[in-house]
Amino acid sequence: MKTKAVFLFFSLCVSANTQGQSIWDKNHLEAVKQSLSQPAYAAAYQELLNDADRALNQEPLSVLTKAKKPASGDMHDYMSQARYFWPDPSKPDGLPYINRDGESNPEIEQLDRNRLGELANRVTTLSLAWYFSGEEKYAHKAAVLIRVWFFKSTRMNPNLNYAQMIPGHNNGKGRCYGVIDTYSFVEMLDAVQLLEHSKAFTKGDSKQLKEWFGQLLKWILTSEQGQEEARQKNNHSVAYDAQAIAFALYAGDREVATRILTEFPEKRIFKQIDPDGKQPHELTRTLAFHYSMYNIHHIIDIFLMGQKMGIAIDNATSADGRNFYKAVDFLTPYLGKDVSAWHPYQQISGWEEAQQALTNNVYRAYLLNPSRKDYLQIYLNNRVLNVKDRFSLLYV
Repeated sequence: MKTKAVFLFFSLCVSANTQGQSIWDKNHLEAVKQSLSQPAYAAAYQELLNDADRALNQEPLSVLTKAKKPASGDMHDYMSQARYFWPDPSKPDGLPYINRDGESNPEIEQLDRNRLGELANRVTTLSLAWYFSGEEKYAHKAAVLIRVWFFKSTRMNPNLNYAQMIPGHNNGKGRCYGVIDTYSFVEMLDAVQLLEHSKAFTKGDSKQLKEWFGQLLKWILTSEQGQEEARQKNNHSVAYDAQAIAFALYAGDREVATRILTEFPEKRIFKQIDPDGKQPHELTRTLAFHYSMYNIHHIIDIFLMGQKMGIAIDNATSADGRNFYKAVDFLTPYLGKDVSAWHPYQQISGWEEAQQALTNNVYRAYLLNPSRKDYLQIYLNNRVLNVKDRFSLLYV
């Protein structure tokens, strides 16, 4: 499918070795740092410090503390369980598990997925607290957490072979969908790039972490699960691309990041978004609004990373009119409305949360394209103002 308007600009002034923010804007963070006492940021900054202080007193997290052993027998292998699968009540042992889409099984908390997310959140929080406050205690704790999860005898192996396994299926091996269990690392790596200017996070730490993410990237690109995830037709393949770009940029593989970005409009946008802005593969879900918003979130992450590389693809449009902004425009009329307005599509829970997440992403879309002043107004009209929200520090 040919494009009507695809703008690709490759900036020759950006060195392949230059480290910069990917989804965050360093200039914005610097401006916020100079304005922390202002009403727009003061409460959010204090909340960030409160979160960081709590993290100071928490024990480091490790994949070795999960309640079950992966099929490999190696506790260093990350392991998670498919979120929406439950014991079959018609079977004495419940095996094999069956799908209940949109309903999370609390058994997932016994394994590594939530710990990985919490690890990424703590490192992000502590790194930001160090960056804004200059207090080395936050950087020191973040560095300890990174070493325990990624380097020491407690390390995670850089693969996702047992991510989102389903009890009773496939001999305990994971599924392709587990590849995006590590999505929280995308934002964490932005935080780590700040942390690399601290005293606590050493050049040796940086070298080891880049090597670790280089190995994880290789697994994502070459493993059976990774390649299957890349072939998905919904938000999973977009999240796959976002992770691969972020990990490649951090590991120093600019060639991989550039290839994925330049292929993205044809492979994802034009195939997942209809000319009227609907995302048909997301609309079949029981959480259809959430997953439509979720895919937009991933796409924006990719566009923001592309901007930092000098590759602008947000206006890419197919011959029959498919583009990103139409996907946003399809969803925004539902903001501020009752879930009943979403009929005939389903959103069985989390309507308000998904609406606020979309509201924030509409603002991020405005940052991508400031000519869309209607997006700024939509954000202002629909946001639920929370002065403690970290979103303000990062974007507003």
